[in-house]
Amino acid sequence: MEKKKEFGKRFAGKVAIVTASTQGIGFAIAQRLGCEGASVVISSRKLKNVDEAVEKLKAQGIEVIGVVCHVSNAEQRKNLIEKTVQKYGKIDVVVSNAAANPSVESILQTQESVLDKLWEINVKASILLLKDAAPHMPKGSSVILISSIGGYNPHASMAMYGVTKTALLGLTKALAAEMAPDTRVNCIAPGFVPTHFADFITNNDAMRASIEQGTLLNRLGTTEDMASATAFLASDDASYITGETLVVAGGMPSRL
Repeated sequence: MEKKKEFGKRFAGKVAIVTASTQGIGFAIAQRLGCEGASVVISSRKLKNVDEAVEKLKAQGIEVIGVVCHVSNAEQRKNLIEKTVQKYGKIDVVVSNAAANPSVESILQTQESVLDKLWEINVKASILLLKDAAPHMPKGSSVILISSIGGYNPHASMAMYGVTKTALLGLTKALAAEMAPDTRVNCIAPGFVPTHFADFITNNDAMRASIEQGTLLNRLGTTEDMASATAFLASDDASYITGETLVVAGGMPSRL
């Protein structure tokens, strides 16, 4: 039987909200922060998924509550913040992970309603969530936006999605300046990770092999890889880092 990983308690006494956190990268991040001592608030659109994820985390001894939240719904966003503050009194960490990719059309073939949805969920929702959360975030708090390697080099089948992820790189810089000095704002740009969100790529053997060959480490990323990087940036170990994007993509080309 695999030995359970032991982590330090960098988040003891801290409260963390993670959006879109009932599976995939979001769940792994919530799990890691919880294992390191955080009280975690998880959320996603479906109550069943929220309840199941809460039970999994509780079974690991993690202090957790779950709230249904579609990030483009203003009332549900406000409810997420209110429930967190009612229960825990503050918010130390916000991880904005929710994203949508409703289209594989080229940019100029994408319907306006789809462009609106991509902007609403992938960019605007992060801004509005932080607008609600900021008054409850104490000195030393931290925000992590989840971008993508596609923010640097938009993939043809996910081009507009990639552009919204590019916007998060700029948003990180702007919010870091705006929320300083009390709150640090950083960003993770994951490479390809085999989750439900990316299964149309990673389930195709030829495409998967091609992506693996495009990395220096000859493998796809794992949800744990993303959780480790997020936990570092959110923790006091990164207390002098803000406005930065950490690319976690196995050496895939991003920038100089």
